Amino acid sequence: MAHRAPLGYTVPTTLHLVGPTSWTEVPAVLRYAVDDPFAVRIGFGDADDGADDGITWLLGRELLAAGLERPAGDGDVRLWPARTSGDVLYLHLRAPSGEALFELSRATVAAFLQRTETLVPTGQETAALGVDEELAALLSNGGADPGAR
Repeated sequence: MAHRAPLGYTVPTTLHLVGPTSWTEVPAVLRYAVDDPFAVRIGFGDADDGADDGITWLLGRELLAAGLERPAGDGDVRLWPARTSGDVLYLHLRAPSGEALFELSRATVAAFLQRTETLVPTGQETAALGVDEELAALLSNGGADPGAR
């Protein structure tokens, strides 16, 4: 039996790590999968083949879209557009091990999000998950093994 890759969209990009005296280019991959329609993954150090060889951050698609227009996020992930340049989006990531501030192309993120909209329009994420069908199957089997369908 052949294994099918999940339907989605992936785009390689370059982020710029903002340092105290310079910027460092960081290759990254933006990933969206229909089977996880609320999320966008940003993989650092990942190959474009979908392998998870590096660090991956999970962001809400809605948060990423909001960050294109205004400051968004709280806590570990924050985004905001630059005031002076139309194509700069700031991404601040914080983990127990440290934090990082990145600049990335606002146009790249906007185009990426537009493409995700063609796969799962905003507001249709729950339908894409098939929650109602899964719940109906669970209830009709009375809690029987869901793998037995």
